[in-house]
Amino acid sequence: MSLSNEIAVIVGAGHAGAELVASLRQNAYSGRIILIGDESELPYRRPPLSKTYLSGAASRESLLIRNAGAYDKLQVECWTGTQVLAIDRVNKNILLNDGRTQPYTKLVLATGGRPRKLVEPQAQKPNVHYIRTLADIDHLQTDFAAGKHLLVIGGGYIGLEAASVGIQSGLRVTVLEAAPRVLARVAAPQISAFYERAHRARGVDVRTGMSVQAFHGEQQVDSVSLSDGSQLSVDLIVVGIGILPNDELARAAGLEVDNGIVVDAYAQTRDPDIFAVGDCAQHVNGFLSRRLRIESVPSAQEQARTAAHSICAKRVPHAAVPWFWSDQFDLKLQMVGLSQGYEQLVVRGDPETESFSAFYLLDGIVLSVDAINRPQDFMVAKRLVAEQVRVDARELADESISLKSLLPAG
Repeated sequence: MSLSNEIAVIVGAGHAGAELVASLRQNAYSGRIILIGDESELPYRRPPLSKTYLSGAASRESLLIRNAGAYDKLQVECWTGTQVLAIDRVNKNILLNDGRTQPYTKLVLATGGRPRKLVEPQAQKPNVHYIRTLADIDHLQTDFAAGKHLLVIGGGYIGLEAASVGIQSGLRVTVLEAAPRVLARVAAPQISAFYERAHRARGVDVRTGMSVQAFHGEQQVDSVSLSDGSQLSVDLIVVGIGILPNDELARAAGLEVDNGIVVDAYAQTRDPDIFAVGDCAQHVNGFLSRRLRIESVPSAQEQARTAAHSICAKRVPHAAVPWFWSDQFDLKLQMVGLSQGYEQLVVRGDPETESFSAFYLLDGIVLSVDAINRPQDFMVAKRLVAEQVRVDARELADESISLKSLLPAG
């Protein structure tokens, strides 16, 4: 191990934590690095949980971001199955659940988020599931069998992905979304309508403007009463109604918290020795010129690289363009940018073919893009958004005009 007396402690062994430890070494950090995770696993990829891992197409081992030997080569200590109970900012140490204290020179909170849960007491039954961890999916898979009726509460990406795997696994699937349309928070009405049609065409019973009023059953939930007065028999339930940031440690330590741990463009809290990255961080994004919390693997990794630069005394502000993806059935959705505040939606291609792109414009400038089964469009879209290109809507919609030709020259 290094001769340096520096100790970087990273709390949270998800995508952000895994990226951070590697990035520290890439930036020639010579101190001791400790990665602490409360799960018994080494850091693993989470997006496949609700897709290929749930369906059984991906193995547990294939989800690992890197194996134990790779962390040894990086000289990173991985403390799995370990909880951090408190931060002592005065003495610069953390209290662990086994009673030990661990000093730090720099502390990074990469604690992620947790599913927002139903509060109704009768919904706390073993066949009501949430999707966030390997253990969640292992628990769900015991109920996930062909012929059963799966109720998905929430028409966001997690819910729709679970619904698609359910249909492909031979279950009967009903999706309930309390809003008037699925994906209401993140997509234009035209995109919502496309996904509702696509799911219905593949056998999903999608019901919008609908919620559960009551859960019934003794040992398990076996039926639910719906807001339209009807009753639905169910075998298992998956709930996908959002994520809450794990910011309790920071709050208890007196750090600023506002829907996540507040950090600047350098991933730094108001304590110069404490940083926060990933789903738990309310960060300043230089590209968007505002503070926000983003639940996205690419964003978590970018923030981790920013924190690593800061710890290594290289001031590189976070200015990455957010991007996301979702796999449902044979539909690959790739998204770049944030669409809030758009004035015009331009569709390139025919949604009926299930291969098209939707461009969100504000004053002619491309704010964000949803590309469905159009990876080449997505690659150009990333540049259109990053470079804030102003386009002619008619040219954008005209497929006889190359999308690349709309990029600035040079």
